[in-house]
Amino acid sequence: MEQLSLFNTEDYYQFPKELLEYTEHFLTENEASELVDLLMEKVPWKQRTQKMYDKMVLTPRLTAWYGDEKKTYQLGDNRFVAHPWLPELLEIKNRIEKSTGYTFNSVLLNLYRDKNDSVAWHRDKESQLGNRPVIASVSLGQTRNFDFRSVDDHSNKYSLPLPHGSLLIMKGDLQMNWEHRIAKSVLPMKPRINMTFRLVR
Repeated sequence: MEQLSLFNTEDYYQFPKELLEYTEHFLTENEASELVDLLMEKVPWKQRTQKMYDKMVLTPRLTAWYGDEKKTYQLGDNRFVAHPWLPELLEIKNRIEKSTGYTFNSVLLNLYRDKNDSVAWHRDKESQLGNRPVIASVSLGQTRNFDFRSVDDHSNKYSLPLPHGSLLIMKGDLQMNWEHRIAKSVLPMKPRINMTFRLVR
């Protein structure tokens, strides 16, 4: 099956609202651009390792974790200890909470530096996130395709371009039944920052 766009007019597919909420212009162009400059300058970005096929490999992206005091999070083989909130990140968190009604206590930042950076197919189903986690994802910089595929049928694929300043809420049973990724690109890509706000229990 050919991969479809979630909001393409020819091959239209709408995920149920109980799984996804999408706001294309959650941040203004200026707000998003100023935030990119600040995060590139202030965040202590790190490239981490993860286990794949019994080998330790470098993750093809840079990450950083921010959150409430003493908050920790296990992601694969990596244990994150949260940096104290930057005021600008806390402001975005508060805006998302006010807009959506959901509550978050931490944010994982991912920096995709160019076309070679990516994140493989996965589900955010760590026990610390609960059974039906709500994850708010804000995209900054380069538009990249956010791909979904059904856990039971990998040919059932959809793709959503996430532009500068957009907000995507993943919720309900999405993490149970669907995997997602940011694939490597054959086209040149400028940096992209993704902020995923989470409630770590």
